[in-house]
Amino acid sequence: MAGMDAVNFVMLIAPLVTLVAIGGVRVGSRLGLPALLLFLFFGMVLGESGFGFQFDNATIAQGLGYAALVLILAEGGLTTKWEDIRPAIGLATVLATLGVVITIGLMTLIGHYALGFPLILALLFGAVNAGTDAAAVFSVLRGVPLPGRLRAALEGESGLNDAPTVLIVTAATAVAVGEQPAGGVAGLAGMVVVQFVGGILLGGIFGFLGVFVLRRIALPVAGLYPLAALAWAVLSYGVATQISVSGFAAVYICAVVLGNGRLPHRHATQAFAEGTGWVAQIGLFVMLGLLASPGRITWETVLTGVVAGMFLTFVVRPIAVVACATWFRIPWREQVFLSWAGLRGAVPIILATVPLAAQAESAAALFDVVLVFVIVYTALQAPSLPWVARRLGLAGTKASTAVQIEPAPMDEQRADLFKITLTEESRLTETPLQSLELPADTVIALVLREQKCFPPQETTVLRRGDQLLVVAPSEQEGEIERYFSAVPSRESEAK
Repeated sequence: MAGMDAVNFVMLIAPLVTLVAIGGVRVGSRLGLPALLLFLFFGMVLGESGFGFQFDNATIAQGLGYAALVLILAEGGLTTKWEDIRPAIGLATVLATLGVVITIGLMTLIGHYALGFPLILALLFGAVNAGTDAAAVFSVLRGVPLPGRLRAALEGESGLNDAPTVLIVTAATAVAVGEQPAGGVAGLAGMVVVQFVGGILLGGIFGFLGVFVLRRIALPVAGLYPLAALAWAVLSYGVATQISVSGFAAVYICAVVLGNGRLPHRHATQAFAEGTGWVAQIGLFVMLGLLASPGRITWETVLTGVVAGMFLTFVVRPIAVVACATWFRIPWREQVFLSWAGLRGAVPIILATVPLAAQAESAAALFDVVLVFVIVYTALQAPSLPWVARRLGLAGTKASTAVQIEPAPMDEQRADLFKITLTEESRLTETPLQSLELPADTVIALVLREQKCFPPQETTVLRRGDQLLVVAPSEQEGEIERYFSAVPSRESEAK
């Protein structure tokens, strides 16, 4: 009975915490603060310094943190459009690899010579804080109207750089507890490269295989498709860890391929992934807040975290960005924004649990400094991103979608039924049906207007808010989306 009482108590507290955290998203948006910080503070309030909930198991925290990060990366990949990220994939990859190496090197020097850390602790500090955070970038950056290439570079970097940083932190932790890597530094570097590349290749293979399977299987319930897509992406992580390649690289690449693979109920899948990603972020930051101990943080810890954040913000990140972006002839305004928008978040705190779980020397002090560092860095940068984008002349009108398209598969007929909603930006409003130049073998079967539906006639004039049920062959999905999503040019509007 005591066991059931504990389960019932968890079923009371868990949804209550989730609902309060969801309310925090709204409060954070009004105050200009990233919601992730509110989740972190909420966890601290629930912890031993507040309501008294105790959680101090770094090993469990590391495992749960990795699991949450897998879901966050899967969500980021499933909601990333390949046509948006393709122009910036080279820059994103260089930032996630060379940029990480430069950041680790400079932060190690700063940690050792400026902050007084022992060399191995300085290396751990540099590695822990080297990567931008997918949760912070995906949740904060998508609310800022930016050029597509710039947004894609930042999102791609955050999705890819978790893999090398995790590998480097794990290896550095092993050295810190007295283990010597096989082959020395060269062997360690080779292992990181092999695991990173192996994870990318495995993720790509799994992604294409998943698209092949999910497009050909007829599930009895539409709601199973989103669950199957997310489970498949997570499966790629599990397989990668079993064959000793990077699971984080695998899950992100697999999710990108799945998200762009014209899956059945693709938009429902993306919506489901976004909700799952938010649940993972809420649970992750609340857990990290519970793990933190405000009573252990001293003024020296705060000062060290603030100084480290200033070095990273104004010295290290700009150097790394310039070294990577110069090769791609990125304009200086975009380089400045890339430097400022390298958000940190949950990942550094999760990685700080690795030496903590291994009981490395001074690991608790490192965790506290990283916690302060992340809070200061994120609170300084995230609210200022819209202002910085405007000052640099990079902020535009937020991209709007002229229509919302979702295929409902008719598997046996190899055809799709699309529901298309005309928004006010659509070029098709006030257009007679007979004037449409629809793609081949495409039929508008039904129009839903103001709670009523009717079969359209050639003289039917489309209106704002109309929902069209369009039947077309499955292979026409891309052409359908391009046709109905086209936004009128300024010249056509003037006419």
